[in-house]
Amino acid sequence: MGSLYRTLLADARFHELLLAFDRDLAAAARAAGCARCGGVVHSARFRRKPRGGPGELGEEYAQRFSFCCAVDLCRSRNTPPSFRFLGRKAWLGAVVVLVAAMRQEATATRQLTELFGVSRRTIGRWRKWWVRTFAASPFWKLAAAALMPPVDRGRLPASLLERFAGDATARLIALLRFLLPISGGAAMHAA
Repeated sequence: MGSLYRTLLADARFHELLLAFDRDLAAAARAAGCARCGGVVHSARFRRKPRGGPGELGEEYAQRFSFCCAVDLCRSRNTPPSFRFLGRKAWLGAVVVLVAAMRQEATATRQLTELFGVSRRTIGRWRKWWVRTFAASPFWKLAAAALMPPVDRGRLPASLLERFAGDATARLIALLRFLLPISGGAAMHAA
């Protein structure tokens, strides 16, 4: 299982697919206009320094889509959810999910650590985030109530990843879609 995900995370085509999903979310946010005043919004992308992706990803991959209202007295910002970024974490969302999920597999953890340069301390922090912070969040409390039988909280995110059907790519994309409400911007504050 670990080698499948390692291959997936190193595949630039997978990351380009996530970027395409983010473009679609950004287009929908732009078309909706300003949530506060209904005004037109303009692009206000900002640079991120994502860690964990393959080296051949372009400059656009490091851009977080965001919009700013064109109305002078409003100027509210709207940052749509993202398949690539998980909140303010510096590491790509897919890496945070998979490295934390593979922590139970010693060989996979070692391989992913070598591939991405994630320290054991960082992996430990991610595991704590999943089982403490994420599991205590209002988002998870509401989402977990809909999952039967209950997900093993102590094995998050692996136990959640196992709930989705399909091959490795389909399951990871489904989990990233599930996490969209906590991926940042206005969606995160609403969750």
